[in-house]
Amino acid sequence: MVKKVYVGNLSYHTTEDTLRTLFSEFGEVSSVNLITDRQSGRSKGFAFVEMTTNEAAQAAITGLSGKSLDGREITVAEARPQAERMSTGRREDRRRPRW
Repeated sequence: MVKKVYVGNLSYHTTEDTLRTLFSEFGEVSSVNLITDRQSGRSKGFAFVEMTTNEAAQAAITGLSGKSLDGREITVAEARPQAERMSTGRREDRRRPRW
């Protein structure tokens, strides 16, 4: 079962490849998703790493939390489930002409 891990306090220079290499020391990495700003394309300073097993994810959390990466002390924890977003209706409003 795939286990998602949150990685915070990342340097703006940290890449997905850097994270994949770092986390692969603890087990097989299924995916890496570095969160970026839509407009600027710059990293927001956090990412999600999916490990293929719970054991690998727990080992990465234990082994990496508080460690230094690219000059920053990173936070590594089990990712919380994403909260359901409420629709504001804004997209629908943009499709209808305003007369």
